[in-house]
Amino acid sequence: MAEYRHTETGEVKTQGQWRSHYSNVSLPRAWTQATLDGLNLEAVLASPAATTTQYQNSVRDGVVQDANGNWVENYVARDMFADTTETDDDGNVVTTTKAQHEAAYQASLDAKVAESNRIKRDGLLADTDYFALTDVTMDSAMTTYRQALRDITTHADWPNLGDDDWPTKP
Repeated sequence: MAEYRHTETGEVKTQGQWRSHYSNVSLPRAWTQATLDGLNLEAVLASPAATTTQYQNSVRDGVVQDANGNWVENYVARDMFADTTETDDDGNVVTTTKAQHEAAYQASLDAKVAESNRIKRDGLLADTDYFALTDVTMDSAMTTYRQALRDITTHADWPNLGDDDWPTKP
C-alpha cells in the first residue's frame, strides 16, 4: 500500500486517505510526480523489517529520511516481554521478570512442537502396526525402528528435532 508524506506537515497517509483529504480536488487515477508536487506530497518507500532476536518483533515506527534524501518506512526491534508487577488476590505485589516471561513463552512453543512431533511419531507407528499382528513376523530392523520411534521423546534435541533426528524406516 503506497504511502505519501506531506512536505509541510510531515503527515503520512495512504493514497486513499489523501484522496479523502483532498475530496474537492479531482485527482488522476495514477499519480505522477507533477501530481505529488501539486499536493506537496513525497512518496514513502518500502524498507525491510528490523533485524530481531527470538524474543523481539519488528514494529513500524513512522518514516525517516535515508542517506539519499528519500522518505522510507522505519522499523525498530521491540522486546516482546518486559518486567511486570501485579497485585494478587491477597494484596501481595508479584513481579514477573522479562526472563520469566521469555521462559514461559519458550515453554509454550516447545509444548506445541512436542505435540506435533508426538502426532508425527504416532502416525509413523500406525503405518507399521500391521507388522505387529500375530500372523506377521516382525524382523529385527522393524522392531528397532518402532522402538526408536517410541523412544524419540528421550532424544537429546527433543522437542526441536531435525529431519535427520528421526529414525529411518527399514
